[in-house]
Amino acid sequence: MNQPQPVVLGEVPSLSKLYVNAAATAARRRVLGASGGKKKLPAISHEVRGVRADVENLTAYQHLVGESASDTLPAGYVHALAFPVSMSVMNREDFPLPLLGMIHLENRIEQLVPIQFAQELDIRSWAENLAGHRAGTQLDMVSEVRAGSTDDLLWRGVSTYLAKGVFLPGIDKPGSPNGTTAAKEFTPPNPTALWQLNMDTGRSYAAVSGDFNPIHLSVLSAKALGLRGSIAHGMYLASRALADVGAVKADSFAWNVTFEAPVFLPARVALDITTVHADSGTWERSDYVAWNPRSGRRHFTGSVTALA
Repeated sequence: MNQPQPVVLGEVPSLSKLYVNAAATAARRRVLGASGGKKKLPAISHEVRGVRADVENLTAYQHLVGESASDTLPAGYVHALAFPVSMSVMNREDFPLPLLGMIHLENRIEQLVPIQFAQELDIRSWAENLAGHRAGTQLDMVSEVRAGSTDDLLWRGVSTYLAKGVFLPGIDKPGSPNGTTAAKEFTPPNPTALWQLNMDTGRSYAAVSGDFNPIHLSVLSAKALGLRGSIAHGMYLASRALADVGAVKADSFAWNVTFEAPVFLPARVALDITTVHADSGTWERSDYVAWNPRSGRRHFTGSVTALA
């Protein structure tokens, strides 16, 4: 695969401005057609250099998701730092899919070394793997976070998104689309945690992440985009599950999550965590699953695994 050509941005993009621009783009595409005639991903990456975490924002994030206070950036917080750069790629005029209404299917993150809040970071994002899905078109957004001084790779994330109802010409629907293979029947176990999520959960996470997507903010703004109510951010749920796993006893780990059903607010969410230790007694892996305690419907599953 050819490396995408880098486009260096002067600063971290404003998510609120990106959402406003995405709404304008959606209006134009309603006239031109779903993709405006585009069928390929832009062969570019967006990069922002010299990014630093804000200590007050980091503290607010840790408190919201239940992470212990620390000078080390949680893996979910690093995702929040990289997210605006990914969004700026998806907001380009030559991006073939509508940004508004994208559904987050899956996230795969590798935290290779601990990242300190005072470190200067370079963040780079690009899109790849445009593919058909039985419900539309999906793609992967890849983000890499490197040390600004050495260019060492510190963190890598791949987020899979679905543009539901958008079928691009020339892209076939797969026989077994990502995340839609026949699921085994789910029998809820005894929960290890029970979350109570209020109506303001989406707004609270938006305040620390900058992700003011209308589907998370209020019933009215979510209904305007076709949902029956506002839903919790997927990465808020995943990050809270990671915090509930506890202090990950490895400097290097892989963190995966697959989203199945949205959490409409307000909500109660049940969570079960299963931990595996090596023969030596060291932590090796934790698996988690979250579901609606009333209906038994599964919301998401995931794992945290030590890397060699």
